[in-house]
Amino acid sequence: MTKLSILDLAPVPQGSDVSQALANSIDLAKAAERLGYHRYWLAEHHNMAGIASAATSVVIGAVAAATKTIRVGAGGVMLPNHAPLVIAEQFGTLNALYPGRIDLGLGRAPGSDQATARALRRTLQGDVDAFPQDVMELLHWFKPAEANQAIRANPGEGQAVPVWILGSSTYGAQLAAHLGLPYAFASHFAPGDLMNAIRIYRETFRPSEYLSEPYVMAGFNVFAAPTDAEAQLLFSSMQQAFVNLRSGRPGKLPPPVENYEAGLDAGARGMIAQALSCSAVGSPETVRQGLEAFIARTGADELMITSQIWSHADRVRSLEILAELGMGLAKAA
Repeated sequence: MTKLSILDLAPVPQGSDVSQALANSIDLAKAAERLGYHRYWLAEHHNMAGIASAATSVVIGAVAAATKTIRVGAGGVMLPNHAPLVIAEQFGTLNALYPGRIDLGLGRAPGSDQATARALRRTLQGDVDAFPQDVMELLHWFKPAEANQAIRANPGEGQAVPVWILGSSTYGAQLAAHLGLPYAFASHFAPGDLMNAIRIYRETFRPSEYLSEPYVMAGFNVFAAPTDAEAQLLFSSMQQAFVNLRSGRPGKLPPPVENYEAGLDAGARGMIAQALSCSAVGSPETVRQGLEAFIARTGADELMITSQIWSHADRVRSLEILAELGMGLAKAA
């Protein structure tokens, strides 16, 4: 059975602010828990007016405090921005506060533009090419301290925080397979290498103390509503945001626009069609068909669902529809 989980970018809708966006995230996490979703992740992005989760570990703590059973974590922390020891301390603290519920997904990208990345770097030598070494160092800090160990992650050491490798290329697939870690692919916005990355990960996976067999999570966009037309209208907010981002005009999440795609040129339409191809947009039946087709194609163990919907009430309703579909898929499996 394929598990369903939530990736929340803590969107800041036009006409709203960060405080309301974070309140919406907490409310959405409560709904996800009530509806039976497996985990709830937040992502690190910087210098983006439309995303409120830059201080990712802080938001994770707030979400975990407001929930009781759902797993909560990072999807992900962009490790080149941080010293591994600091992340071990942060997530060791979270796991001490909320035992057995915290996940740590690690990304290799800065999660920002290059100027912001330079401002975030812990040293002038910060380099994504050091990502494998940084991951291994972080895994070390979570292990029980050795005798006479001079530096210790406290909290952190001995904490069984599951670590994931996130990626949108074959690079992350190879690293996750080599280290024997679970792998999450960002197919919700960068699907090009999805099938090749999954194949490489599964074929080259090496069992480890962390994981005995490969485990694949894939990102998937869902915009569910009572009718196809209503869902397509909701989807237009994400389409606008994506075009704005790729055009160098990032901002808050725009409200829906009727027939938005029809007003775009062929290049913009093609970009959206490619980048957001891993999506199900429509009525419950349309979404069910999209889910089943994606699961059959990828064999994913888990789907990480994202829904950039301008109205919080519509976003909750979309997840409610999906949860009902998920229960039906589980019974059919």
